[in-house]
Amino acid sequence: MTADSPRLKVLVEKPDENKLRSLGVRSWPIWTKEPSSFDWSYDEQEMCYFLDGDVTIKTSGGNYTIQKGDFVTFPKGLSCRWVVKNAVRKHYHFG
Repeated sequence: MTADSPRLKVLVEKPDENKLRSLGVRSWPIWTKEPSSFDWSYDEQEMCYFLDGDVTIKTSGGNYTIQKGDFVTFPKGLSCRWVVKNAVRKHYHFG
């Protein structure tokens, strides 16, 4: 895993339906992943909404727990390790 800048923070929110609707989240593609661990880096910002799953995102600035119902923004330039404990289903949008 490469080091990311400490200023690159993962934002985890509990959105209401109005926010999801205004962003068009339900029309975004769905990504799935079985329990596993892998390194990842972001060439552009990703916003996603977790429909299912239990994940820990490990960064040089700290760890983040993400679960069903979380809306997450990963910043451009972030390098991290995903630890998928329970299978993930999420809507996602890059850019």
